[in-house]
Parts: sequence; structure tokens; C-alpha cells
Amino acid sequence: MNQTSETPEYRMPPEEISALLDAPGTPDISVDPNGRWILMLAKPGLPPISELAREELRLAGLRIDPNANGQSRSGYYTGLTLLRIADGLQRPVTGLPKDGRIGSPQWAPDGSRVAFTVRDGSGIRLWCAGRDSGAARQVSDVRLNGIFGAPFAWIPSGPDRIPSLIVRAVPDERGEVPRAPRVPRGPEIRANAGQPAPSRTYQDLLQGAHDETLFEYYATSRLVVIASDGSARDLGAPGIIRRAEPAPGGAHLLVETLHRPYSYLVPHYRFPVRVEVWNMDGLLIRELVDAPLAENVPIAFDAVPEGPRSFGWRNDAHATVCWVEAQDGGDPAVEADVRDRVYALSGPFDRAPALLQSLEMRYAGLTWGDDAMALVTERWWQTRRTRTWRFAPDAVSNDRKLLVDRSWEDRYGDPGTPLLTSNPAGRRVLLTGGGGRHLFLAGGGASPEGDFPFLDRLDLNTKSTERIWQCEPPYYEQPVRLIDQADGVLLTLRESAQNPPNVFSRALKTGDVRQLTAFPQPAPQLSNVRKEIIQYRRADGVGLNGTLYLPPGYSEEQGPLPLLIWAYPREFRSADAAAQVTGSPHRFTRVTWTTPLPWLTQGYAVLDGPSMPIVGEEGVEANDSYVTQLVSSAEAAVEEVVRRGVADRNRIAIGGHSYGGFMAANLLAHSDLFRAGIARSGAYNRTLTPFGFQSEERTLWQAPEVYHAMSAFMHADRIRAPLLLIHGEADNNSGTFPMQSERLYNALKGHGATTRLVMLPHESHGYSARESVMHVFWEMTQWLARHL
Repeated sequence: MNQTSETPEYRMPPEEISALLDAPGTPDISVDPNGRWILMLAKPGLPPISELAREELRLAGLRIDPNANGQSRSGYYTGLTLLRIADGLQRPVTGLPKDGRIGSPQWAPDGSRVAFTVRDGSGIRLWCAGRDSGAARQVSDVRLNGIFGAPFAWIPSGPDRIPSLIVRAVPDERGEVPRAPRVPRGPEIRANAGQPAPSRTYQDLLQGAHDETLFEYYATSRLVVIASDGSARDLGAPGIIRRAEPAPGGAHLLVETLHRPYSYLVPHYRFPVRVEVWNMDGLLIRELVDAPLAENVPIAFDAVPEGPRSFGWRNDAHATVCWVEAQDGGDPAVEADVRDRVYALSGPFDRAPALLQSLEMRYAGLTWGDDAMALVTERWWQTRRTRTWRFAPDAVSNDRKLLVDRSWEDRYGDPGTPLLTSNPAGRRVLLTGGGGRHLFLAGGGASPEGDFPFLDRLDLNTKSTERIWQCEPPYYEQPVRLIDQADGVLLTLRESAQNPPNVFSRALKTGDVRQLTAFPQPAPQLSNVRKEIIQYRRADGVGLNGTLYLPPGYSEEQGPLPLLIWAYPREFRSADAAAQVTGSPHRFTRVTWTTPLPWLTQGYAVLDGPSMPIVGEEGVEANDSYVTQLVSSAEAAVEEVVRRGVADRNRIAIGGHSYGGFMAANLLAHSDLFRAGIARSGAYNRTLTPFGFQSEERTLWQAPEVYHAMSAFMHADRIRAPLLLIHGEADNNSGTFPMQSERLYNALKGHGATTRLVMLPHESHGYSARESVMHVFWEMTQWLARHL
């Protein structure tokens, strides 16, 4: 059939699938700073397409709702409930506005209340709910500016001060929205004066002078201190303030303000930025840096801008700001013994900064504890190596002790992440025991049998660990918070293959377990699904694994089934790391628009997340053999499911989203393993991403043969199996322009392939509207039924 278009109409998948997609999500949770209360946050269902069709501005890498003066497409909550850990008492938060969208919930430092935003048709405003009463109220009528995310932060204060917050607010007198001139003043001109400025393919960038004006109009904020009693006072002058963070002592602000010249090549976070310390009267105490436009940062993964960066308060100090400076010009290609240095400057901010640490690799984060202990982490992309050092931030010397030195690809060897606790300022710091001798490490517990999260006690003197607790089958259980170290009370999230995650309280010393929440099973239709992590090898010996699902009620007597393989390839430096098992057979079977699991209700088997590793060892770039390794991994997966007798070799489809869609198209071009394919929101012509993509750091001009070999578009004449292409018309992901699917469709049609292109109005890289999601599952259901 050569039909090129159909009447636009959203369609619904089978009822069994739509019911799964409409099932309510399990609430999120937030534990208060004192470990006594849990805030449960109810999630909405899929929004209507009319919501995505609202006016939206795309400026400087941001997507803006001009009516709310906040981010468009942002997630929100529909209800709040407080739960007391001691006795399980639940207290619904009352007084919330009908249909208001709740965002950015934050506990006060003392845990006495929760602040959050409520968005409605007139804007975003600050609300607060008392812990003991559960009553919510609007704190102020000031309109907040949510362009750069959460528009408020608690100001740490003593018991004799009224709890207050700093907010980014819409200026009172900013005038009407600027209108684009009907008659242009002249051409839009872009020029370069011989300086290299390589850039990945960013979306939603500024396009001209009017875009710059609009960006300034919506991004400009004034800072306002709002007390919990509703009183308010302005601080300083308005500006494009992307961050205003109070110091732990509550007497200073760290303020970051963007300014001209802007860029049409990179997003807002590369614009010139002035970083300053203010006092709480809005007066400038010290300018820390005025960083220039960062257009010429190399594209390599360990590349960073020159000059000071990564500013932040030291969480355990009254007023100490820290930052990092590259010593190699920010270029990983430059040889250097020291890559980064970490500096600190304490109030009154009138001295030279102190050097805290010098790092041989790129800075990757600081975790504060107290005067005698902090952790600094460094990492290097090319080697996948990461190290964590322990040092005393108040010491005269820069001595340090190595705590962790490993490959981050090695999941089996991951020692875990230190648990944190809240200090009186509400800041997260290291949780220690034994008079500062012990840290507590929570890890994923990856193993050849799957993931079994754990909690360890680390002795800092001997570096030995003691296993305090580890989850056991048939559950998957994660540590959340050690709320009582003396009595060993641990909060966990526990789930199983049949039950969604719920909060439990564990008394580690006595073994007592108490369930605190009872979130229901949202998808009982899948309760009897058979789930198994299967392991196998590809031809070159690399170990592979994936999660095999069989429909409810399936028995071997039924014989082979049609099978959908849904995958996403990943790059590795180590074949051993690539072979490690991921996932757990005991995790709850979650159903979202991202998963292929709804087709279990239609009688299909599903192989979800099978390993498709692209390995580059001993100086060899992984993508030099991308196609060969990809096809070999797919062959191994097909052979394994056929060997097990659960899949019919002639009725297997391959599919994926984003880089997984790119994979699916390549597998159809370079193998005959699959009866059909589904490729969603992929990038199929790598010449359109010439300055690198995914984990590829080389440019098109440095590795043209690699770009050509990996581009399914270049091999469209070899695709004979039917291919369904789906793409959001408003895709904002780097490199996955909607035209990628349009051009591949045209190429396939030109060569007589069986193909179908579905372009989703208003949808981004991830699909969100109910009409869109349902239609995608209708399309995929029809495609699988027709070709399998």
C-alpha cells in the first residue's frame, strides 16, 4: 500500500493496555530532616494533549510557559499526606487549592513545616504546610519566577527568628511582553573571528535579537525574602538570577546572574555569569568571578570551561564558599599533572582563597562532614576511573587519604555511597559513627544473581567494612535513611515482583520490621507474569544478560511465542564490566510509556534490556566495531530465547527509544534477525551530529568512516524488514531532531521498504500526553500484530 497520509485521529490500544497506562503511579516520598515524618506526594495521571498545546517559548535551551513564568512540561504533584514514622499516623494536608499543581516541596531546616509552589492559571506562588496541623496556606501573593527550576530556598535561622525563604520573583513593573517587529531592521548575522567553537547539537537555542529580548523578559527576577508570616522585602537589583542560595549560617547569599553577550550556539548555562556573595540586605560583599561566554569549550567529556566554576557553600560551615578551577585550560587533551584545584573562601570574604585540594583527574563532587572530614571525588572519562579522597577541610596542610579507587563501570565492585544526615541548617552532611571513625555506605549490591542492596559500616582507620544489613529474596529493598543510629532503625523501600515499593522501618538490632505505607498494586493484571534474568554469551565470549518476561499463565506446552526485544546499547572500556548482570528478578514490574511490558497482555514474550555492549579495550575506540558488536549481541539474544523454546525465530521484533531506536534501525540494516522493527525518537544520520554523539568524542572529520558506518540512513537501501518510526514533533534532545525520522522515512520509501512514520504533535523526546501515549501503543500493537 502506497498510502502517504491518513486522517489525523488519536487511537486507543486494547483495553488491557490502556488500563495499565492509566493506572496511578506509586507516590513519591520525602523524609523530614529529623527522621520523624514522611511526606507522601501523589502523582497525577497522564495529562491531556490540550495541556501540551498551550503556548510555549523555546529560548536558550529552556522551554517556558509564559503564562506561569515557569518551565513548561514540568512534573507536579496533586496531593500531600504526612505520615508519622513512630506510630504510622497519617495526616492529609488540607487547604490545598483545587486543581493547583504542587511543585518543589522542601522541608524547613527544623522539620516543622514544608514549603512548596502551587501553579495555576495566574502564575506560581509560595505555599507552606505545618507538620503538626497539616494545614496548608498561601504564604504570599508574590509571583515566583520558575524559569531556572525551584524558585525558592529556606534561609537557615535560629529559634528566635521567624522562618523565612529567599525567592526569585517576577519583577513588579516589567511592562508588556515584547512584540517581534513586523518589519525587520536587517538580517540576522552570525560571525566567528577564527576561534574554534565546536558544539554538540543543542536544541531550542536563541535565534535572533527578539529571542534575546524575550529571554531577558521572562528570565529576569528580583530576589525577595518572604517570612512564614507573609511579610516580604526585596533584596538587591533585578537581574537574570539563575541561583540564590543562602549560606548555612543564614547571613549571606551566593548569587549567580547571567548577562550579555548571549549565544546562538550554546544554551543558557554557557552564557556569561557573574558569581557574587551578598549579605541579607542585598549588598555586594565580594564578586567571586565574572565568567565569560563559554562557546569554545572542547567537546571531550572531561572538558570544562576555563576559570572558576562549580560554586557552592560548605554545608558544615557558617559561611564558606568553595569552587573549582581547571589547571589544564579545561582541555583534557592537554598534558597536566594537576587537572583541577579546589578552593575555599570564608567570611568576611576579604582574604585570598585557600587551596583545599589538587586533583590529578577532573573534579566530580564534594561531600561535607565536619571540620575534620570531607570527601572529594575525581574521575576521568577515558579510563572510567574514579577516586574518592578523605581530607580535613580545616587542616593547615592539604593531606588526604585515599578512600575509593575503582572503575565506575564495575558494578560488582561498587562499595556504596555514604549515608548523609541533616544538620541544624538543614544541609546534608556525612553521617558518622564511633566518634567520627565510621561511615555508613549504602550500595546497590550488584552480583551475578542480580542486585541486592546493602548497608555497610566502614572503619575509616582500617578501611574494613562490616555488613550491617542486606536485602534478601524474594524482595528488592533499598536503604533510604538511618533515622536512629543508636537503636539501629533503618527506613527502606521494599518491593517484590508482585508488590510496588512501600516504606518499611527496620530495627537492625532486634530484627523487627514494620510496614509504614500500603501503596496498592497498580497493575494486578501482571501479577502472575513470569520474570527471569537470563545470562548468555555472544560469539566473542562477552557475557550478556537481560530480563525475560513471559505472559501471565504461560506454560511450556504452549510452545514458542512472538517476542519483542526492547534494548539500548551502551559503551564500555572493559569486557568484564560489560558482562556484569544488571537488574533484579525481585523488582516490581512497573508499567510506564517507556516500557514494552504492556504487550505481555497480548500474548507476547518480552526480552527487556538485553545487553548490547559496545566494548573498546586497550586503546581501541568502541565505535570502530559498533555494527559488528551490535549484530553479534542481537544474534546471541535471539539464539538464547529460541534455545529456551519461548520464542519463535520467525516472529521476533526489535525496538527501542532514542539511542535504542538508532540501534533498531541499524540492526534491520545489517542483519536479517528480525521480522519487524520499531524505532522511536532516534537519530539515524550521524552527519547531522558532527561534533560527537552519545559516548563518541571524535568529530565527523576525525572519524568519517565511523559516522558513515553507524548511520542507518546511509544503509537505508538494505532495510527490508518493516520499520515503524515514531517521533515527537517538538523533540528537544541533543541530536534527535524530528527531521531524523522524516529523512529516514523518505529514504526507506524511496527504496520501496515497508515503513510507517508517526509524528506526534507537541511531544518532546519523552511522550507525555495521554492521547499521544495511547496512540503510540495503538500503533505499536497494530504493527506487531500485522508483522509478527
